Amino acid sequence: MDGAGRPGGGSVPSNEALAGLLRQAAVGDLAAFERVYRELSGPVFGVVRRVLLDEAQSEEVAQEVFLEVWRHCARFDPARGSARSWVLTIAHRRAVDRVRSEEAATERATTAGRLEPGATPADGVEQHVETSLEREKVRRCLRRLTALQHDAVRLTYYTGYTQREAAALLEVPLTTLKGRLRDGLIRLRDCLGVTA
Repeated sequence: MDGAGRPGGGSVPSNEALAGLLRQAAVGDLAAFERVYRELSGPVFGVVRRVLLDEAQSEEVAQEVFLEVWRHCARFDPARGSARSWVLTIAHRRAVDRVRSEEAATERATTAGRLEPGATPADGVEQHVETSLEREKVRRCLRRLTALQHDAVRLTYYTGYTQREAAALLEVPLTTLKGRLRDGLIRLRDCLGVTA
């Protein structure tokens, strides 16, 4: 992302203004989309860079984020959160997806490198099945949380935001976020059968 991709200053538009720009972009207004890009490219790059660390990959993923925003800006629903939060959530999800993709590719390459010609990857199957079952149990328990608890847990434990950042993204006070986290973690603990 070049210097034009990072805002050079000026006043930050309100959430309502950004939401209006997204609505305009949804009907093909390129100038409105360019304004969204100008205003949010810096924060998007920052979120992605914090996850990926690598600048070149971060620039690539940031561009993918804005392509997704352009294609799907009609899906933005202001009743579910601010325009800024919506775009930054897409950015974080894209960055995490890239990390997972890279890790999966590395794991496949490592596994393939360990196998002797003609061998099957039977070693570790039991461990893989057990890990898969544990993940499914966690997913099932996460689905039992309320939407508010799920968002709080997902942002702080799965996507790496601090509690303060998650509260800002969800547009709630920090104490509210902490309460949702506490209740959500208690429910998860009970569902998973973990003893305190």
